Amino acid sequence: MTDTHVDREALSALREIMEEGYPELLDTFLADSESRLGELQKTSDAKVLSAVAHSFKGSASNMGAVRLAALCQELESEAKDKSPSEIARMVADITGEFADVRPVYEDERQHAMTH
Repeated sequence: MTDTHVDREALSALREIMEEGYPELLDTFLADSESRLGELQKTSDAKVLSAVAHSFKGSASNMGAVRLAALCQELESEAKDKSPSEIARMVADITGEFADVRPVYEDERQHAMTH
């Protein structure tokens, strides 16, 4: 996993700021991401896609998931101009990227719980 996906410095900064709240922050991010992915996968409404992508982008960006944030940004700004098949591809990219970074956050959580 290269750091084009996750900004490790952002994560260590969060770890220091949040201290004992850090595992909960990770939990919330993982749970919110799951529910946002679910929403993206079941809607074809450009307004909904844009709004969900916007909030997903914000949390991904806060958590240092840089590539995920960039993909969400792209969906947010282009949802209204894309065909359903292009949107499906963008959502698939976001889903795939989350699947790639998810273990990083799960490892962080394990690590945070044992320290």
